[in-house]
Parts: sequence; structure tokens; C-alpha cells
Amino acid sequence: MEAENTFIIHPETKEQENALMAFIKALKIKFEVSKEQPYNPDFVAKVEESSKQAKEGKTTRVKKEDLKEFLGL
Repeated sequence: MEAENTFIIHPETKEQENALMAFIKALKIKFEVSKEQPYNPDFVAKVEESSKQAKEGKTTRVKKEDLKEFLGL
């Protein structure tokens, strides 16, 4: 029987990471380690701010024929 759940675990220390790896290996559980880093918090804040502004209607509309001028091309 195959389990239906996937677990994502975020160890905060090397000690926690080592303990989890030992536990997982002892139970012969298949696993993979992702080296991906989370998004930069400054970038996330900017995206969230932009989303908020868009919801509030604080946007700039540019007609297709004016796009090159708007972009300075």
C-alpha cells in the first residue's frame, strides 16, 4: 500500500536535519532533498504591495499604440 500524503519538513538546524535524515533512512522511506531557496523576502513584499495596489485600482493603463513611448523605446 502506498501512502497518499507528501510531507514537507523545514529543519532549522543542522542537528535537526541530521536527526531527520537518520530517522527517514532507518525507516527506509524514499525521500529527496531540494536545494531551492525560498523567494527573497524583499521581492515577496514588493509583489504583495503591487497586488494590493492593483486591487485598490492604483494602476496605470497604457494603450497598445502608446506602449513603445511609455517604455521609452
